[in-house]
Amino acid sequence: MLTIVKKLPLTETSARAETACNISGSALLRFPLSLCLMPPVIPIKLSWLSLLVLAAFVACTPQTDSMKNDKQPNRLAKESSPYLLQHAYNPVDWYPWGEEAFEKARKENKLVLISIGYSACHWCHVMERESFENDSLAAIMNDYFVSVKVDREERPDVDQIYMNAVQLMTGSGGWPLNCFALPDGRPVYGGTYFPPAQWEKILNTLQETWQQEPEKFAEYAQKLTEGVQQSDLVQLQEDEAWLSRDTLDLAVRKWKDSFDEIAGGPNRAPKFPLPNNYQFLLNYGFLAGDEKVSAHVKLTLNKMAMGGIYDQVGGGFARYSVDMVWKVPHFEKMLYDNGQLLSLYSLAYRRYRDPLYKHVVYQTAEWLEREMTAENGAFYSALDADSEGEEGKFYVWKEEELKALFGDDFPFVKDLYSIGGAALWEHGNNIPLRKKTDEELMKIYNLTPVELETKQDEVNKTLLAERGKRVRPGLDDKTLTSWNALTVSGLCEAYLTFGDERFLKPARKNMEFLLSTQRRSDGGLNHSYKAGKSTINGYLEDYCFTIEALLDLYRATFEEEWLEIARELTDYTIEHFSQEETGMFYFTSDLDPPLIARKTEVSDNVIPSSNSVMARVLFLQGHLWFNEAYLERSRQMLRNVAPMIPKYASGYSNWANLMLGEVYNWREVVITGDDAISFALELQSNFTPNVSVLAAKRESQLPLFESRFFENQTTIFVCENRACQMPVNEVAAALKQLRW
Repeated sequence: MLTIVKKLPLTETSARAETACNISGSALLRFPLSLCLMPPVIPIKLSWLSLLVLAAFVACTPQTDSMKNDKQPNRLAKESSPYLLQHAYNPVDWYPWGEEAFEKARKENKLVLISIGYSACHWCHVMERESFENDSLAAIMNDYFVSVKVDREERPDVDQIYMNAVQLMTGSGGWPLNCFALPDGRPVYGGTYFPPAQWEKILNTLQETWQQEPEKFAEYAQKLTEGVQQSDLVQLQEDEAWLSRDTLDLAVRKWKDSFDEIAGGPNRAPKFPLPNNYQFLLNYGFLAGDEKVSAHVKLTLNKMAMGGIYDQVGGGFARYSVDMVWKVPHFEKMLYDNGQLLSLYSLAYRRYRDPLYKHVVYQTAEWLEREMTAENGAFYSALDADSEGEEGKFYVWKEEELKALFGDDFPFVKDLYSIGGAALWEHGNNIPLRKKTDEELMKIYNLTPVELETKQDEVNKTLLAERGKRVRPGLDDKTLTSWNALTVSGLCEAYLTFGDERFLKPARKNMEFLLSTQRRSDGGLNHSYKAGKSTINGYLEDYCFTIEALLDLYRATFEEEWLEIARELTDYTIEHFSQEETGMFYFTSDLDPPLIARKTEVSDNVIPSSNSVMARVLFLQGHLWFNEAYLERSRQMLRNVAPMIPKYASGYSNWANLMLGEVYNWREVVITGDDAISFALELQSNFTPNVSVLAAKRESQLPLFESRFFENQTTIFVCENRACQMPVNEVAAALKQLRW
């Protein structure tokens, strides 16, 4: 059985929705609704830690160049992380994560403040302005603490540990994350956003207690560290009873209770896209013949694509919406969301053939190329939510400026993007969104589908040009291997769906960048790249997503060198990340300096868990290479987690997707001959879950091709458990054999 905390997607602290979180053994704390999702695991009562946390509506912005001119830089000025550089001119004596900070803390007998965030985090900016730019508060921090700034995207291993600690202490978590620790790194107190007065009280209370009663910290730190170490332990599970359709049916039955049947998604706010949730439900609805699930997926994808969470003007999705109807986004745009949503909407187009999904894929890919791609093919990480000190200012419109911009065409723009109606937000601003369908607009304005598409494109070009005159949100221009690989997979799915080279070319170029720049001479991967420097030993997420992207590139090109590299990286991962007693994988390599805990990432979140992706790529490669060790390890990993799926399906949806391959028929389609590649691409443009496709014009080293080449003809074999049906010579005939 698993010992793991149930969790929903973490959000940065937002004051838009609050509720009371009753923390076991502590006072009543006020936290945002989205952060009050984690039940406390270890009840610990420490009255001196019962501090009131308040949220506040405050807008701010990172430091401008003019603000920096009269200030002295701190140590962070030498870092490459955009988030750390945002704090490089704070009066706080920040240290980057590393031994130097902890050595100072041990030498001077000080507590360590570990403050974690990311560059696009709105409430991180708020706390910076209110507290870290405050000279008097900075003086307290400098006098009594060693302060460490961490970019959670560069150091997800550090973030996992201290986020886990704060969740155990408070029942919630988010960013900015502020966790206090002993000089040896063991946590003793933490929370998320604190307003200045409360921050000062916390600093003084902790300092006084540390000086007067240090034994309290030692006792608490020991218990809390044990909780962190045990919170995601996985036990070996031999029983295969859970690997069944009944398990998935039970999980989905429970999940249906939380479906929002009006706006799609879950029946709560905030709402995150969670692509792995809907990819599983898309596949399950089809394989299980569950029309309610299929209808919910389509409803959700439609509402998201027509909502304010989607940038109707420029493409790309925001990280989440703060409301129930996908209207008001938290305006930051993350690469990892959009890479996965390229995959999801491409797959959904194959299933439903809805032109809206094609529009989303093409427009999002255009945004990716226009705003998120470097000359070397690397993808940047994120766009900030804020510009000019206001969240969303770059993306919203007043009705008067649109009237002036479009003149006689304004009525069409008003109907297209619901201006003054559903799009109206606050302070007279409109968030463009769609209420009228294409069919309704064509009827109102007597337009053909082509004419409507042309007119909408013209409107967006005008709006993009006008928007381009505004102060742009900040760009996090570091490149993360894991997020880039996710986006390669998304572009490959778009290519397989639409057959358009504009998707395959950037996917190939990005993978060539990753392999030439992020892969080291020892065969391992680095995690981060910026300004010509490849840094930070890779985490499990870097390996599993890169392996998956390589397998997707094979499906798009049928160039077997991608498979060879995937196998090399898989074997490297097994060597350096294995948790031998359970078959799972640690998040960090055995080459990394040890932290207070070596975590095993198991539950799926806004990104699928690295273990679920490793289990999937082992499954896929096991079938490709007839590698029984890969297949058994994948199955063991799934056995370990399977009992948790019915308890919290949305937190284990990528595992559930893997289970579909175990409990429904998994087939391989093997295509040989001169037209093998074109036949394979035609077949994959259809919705065919639980199918892997292999194609070769000539002889191949893959075992499934053995004895399956016939001279002067293209032949298709539909196989299951290495036994094939009668070969056919047309894609339509193969699709008929694949029908469930």
